[in-house]
Amino acid sequence: MSMTEFSPSIESRPTYAPLTSHGAAPAIMVADAAGAAALADLAASDSSVMDKAHVVLVAPTAEGPSQIQSLRPLAVHVTPDLDAAGPMLKQLLGTARMGTQLFLAGSEGLMGHMSALATAEGLPLDAIQMEHRGTIARRMQCVHCKGITDNVTTDPFTCSHCGLTLFVRDHFSRRLGAFQGVCVDAETPGVVPNSVEIRP
Repeated sequence: MSMTEFSPSIESRPTYAPLTSHGAAPAIMVADAAGAAALADLAASDSSVMDKAHVVLVAPTAEGPSQIQSLRPLAVHVTPDLDAAGPMLKQLLGTARMGTQLFLAGSEGLMGHMSALATAEGLPLDAIQMEHRGTIARRMQCVHCKGITDNVTTDPFTCSHCGLTLFVRDHFSRRLGAFQGVCVDAETPGVVPNSVEIRP
């Protein structure tokens, strides 16, 4: 699966580029099933990038772990979901050496969540690379109740916490690792546009 091209948007919206090698520098890589292909492409461009890499594979397909093992990273950590990947990433960051690079590949939800966690742990933004692969589902925060809804694919959508119908904004909070959603019918209660699929 190739990298998604996103339309130009506001400044806070993350931009993604193909992952680029820093050679055999220490690395932590987090990817979902679609993002694993980006790691394979990175390793194909420079196999030494895997020499000191810990790979966290989130919700892999059946062949995912063996595909990543074939790239010969230092270690592979398989987690069933993002909730389990978070503590693993924190543990790896806690023992990381100066100069460690973080490579994130996969959905916007994965990249937003993991980059927010990494920066909260003190990793500078310039040590983080992100390549989008797979679904364009978003991780959204309701600005009214502050609840997070994962895997949002339509605009508007219903907040899974407070039930408000929210407009999907391109405004992105790096601190939260989530896009922001605002009530679509605050001024005209009950007047809600039809839902449409989110586009890149």
